[in-house]
Amino acid sequence: MKKRMERVKERIAKAAEGCGRSADSVRLVAVSKTMPMEVVREAIDAGATVLGENYIQEAREKFNALASLPAAWHFIGHLQSNKAKYAVRMFDLIHSVDSLKLATALDRYAEKIDRVQPILIQVNVAREDSKSGIYPEDTLALVKSIASLKNILVRGLMTIPPYFNAPEEVRPFFAALRELRERIKDEAIANIHMDELSMGMTGDFEAAIEEGATLVRIGTAIFGERH
Repeated sequence: MKKRMERVKERIAKAAEGCGRSADSVRLVAVSKTMPMEVVREAIDAGATVLGENYIQEAREKFNALASLPAAWHFIGHLQSNKAKYAVRMFDLIHSVDSLKLATALDRYAEKIDRVQPILIQVNVAREDSKSGIYPEDTLALVKSIASLKNILVRGLMTIPPYFNAPEEVRPFFAALRELRERIKDEAIANIHMDELSMGMTGDFEAAIEEGATLVRIGTAIFGERH
């Protein structure tokens, strides 16, 4: 796994430097969902500093066992409001907030543990029925609504684009998210920071980096095919 991890990091650095960015402007989220505990531990030993999980129950078991190891935990799956109380106790960043209801639940539970919870807004750029996320034209209004929540900090945007075999076909969706981020940033809304763009996976992360990704969510290239 160490060689795969190093190879992915080399590709990230090459893509960033190729478009005039520093290698450390892009962080690797190693998507550890469905991977057993010992494999996740091996990934941390191999250099994973951020782990991406999709399911609260599975993540709780891993977090409780591995929380002492030097890695941040990000939630990248669909989050239900009734799981918000668990999410705020575990995750350094939640990538997938797409409603005021969910943000309000996270705010309420974060306040109870005296925490400000960083989040990203998940945008359904392609308007796919099969995917979560708010539509681009509704994003600014949602961000403005969330801005008043004292225990939530919006750090940027996330998207899961349609699947294509060719990265160039995905590029317009990455560009659209970047442009949306810039429009929201121009609004200069208090308590809103548009620093992060979470986009790009194993098959297309170089294109995502070229379009401004700061977080790339990579599983297969590190862990191999999931069964």
